[in-house]
Amino acid sequence: MPWFWFFCGPALILAFLSLRGERKRATYVSGVLAAAPRANLPPATVVVPVKGEDAGLRENLAALAGQDYPDYELIVVAQRAADIPAGVLPARVRVVLAHAEEAGTGEKVLNLRTAVRFARKSSRVLAFADSDGRVNATWLRALAGPLEDHGVGASTGYRWYAPEPPDFWSLMRGVWDAVIGGMFGPGSSAFAWGGSMAIRRETFHAIGVAEFWRDTVSDDYALSDAVRRAGLRIVFAPGAMAVSSGRTSAREFLRWARRQLTITRVYRPKLWWGALIAHIFYCGGMAAAVAASIHGQLGAEWVLLAQVSPGMLKGANRATLAKAELPEYKAWFDRHAWVHTLWTPAATWIWLLVLLASACGNRIEWRGHRYRLKTAHPPA
Repeated sequence: MPWFWFFCGPALILAFLSLRGERKRATYVSGVLAAAPRANLPPATVVVPVKGEDAGLRENLAALAGQDYPDYELIVVAQRAADIPAGVLPARVRVVLAHAEEAGTGEKVLNLRTAVRFARKSSRVLAFADSDGRVNATWLRALAGPLEDHGVGASTGYRWYAPEPPDFWSLMRGVWDAVIGGMFGPGSSAFAWGGSMAIRRETFHAIGVAEFWRDTVSDDYALSDAVRRAGLRIVFAPGAMAVSSGRTSAREFLRWARRQLTITRVYRPKLWWGALIAHIFYCGGMAAAVAASIHGQLGAEWVLLAQVSPGMLKGANRATLAKAELPEYKAWFDRHAWVHTLWTPAATWIWLLVLLASACGNRIEWRGHRYRLKTAHPPA
């Protein structure tokens, strides 16, 4: 069966190569979390765009308003007042309304650009959060600290889905999305994640982030392009994780995942193509091994086990590190972290399905708006 090794050979190589760096990532995360907190932290502005209701919105905003940080302001920004649900705003907040429309530029990006213009003059750090994520009290400290180091242009956290109460598709979304979180570790990250990222105000203006935030729907990819074009690094801050506890249906999850990968295909084509080719071999190898086993080929079951084991080990490591990064969610991890090990093979097939679904077209729907994606600034 020549097709057996055509798929299984590359799949085995890719699977074991994917384990490279896992130990370094674990060492990096544990080292950063154990480090003494920075003493001198500059004044900051935290910006969170709001567009309608999100699960736990009031509590999410309260967490951003209750940061253990010496001097910061919180700005909630929206296109219009009606976008902010009643009764969700904490006492310590400024509201900025953008009232802005610009062809080719996403509403969220327009809101962020407006909020930056209204940030108080004393703030030296600009931090950005998403309204559907909940952060801990030291989130802003974790993001601001690395910005003091030479050569760092931006810092980033990531999200972890911890649905409560959980169901199949909500947990599967978490397993699927955690694969992206596994890309963050030591060294310069490929991109910053818009739901938890920060940049020095001086750097923001010096490298022209506001200009990169034109003709784009992706705030984080555009900011990342500006940082990397300036020769600066994007540093992962393990203490800056955000947790989303909402639930999703199969339809909502698949539409959301396709939108994420369509955005990636347009703004990060090399990353998208690499993922597609890898998953063709991952899934092709699994299918070939199962077919060969059915036809009685000796050792096909062991080849299948060798293919899926590295991915399951990575899933377990992702959950272990997330548990260390989010100690307040220990009870959730104790009950549900196992899915990140056992469900990884199934998530691999969903990755292939969504990658294929995102292969065509450059139009997406996001928060009630339809956008045509185009690359204004090719990635660095």
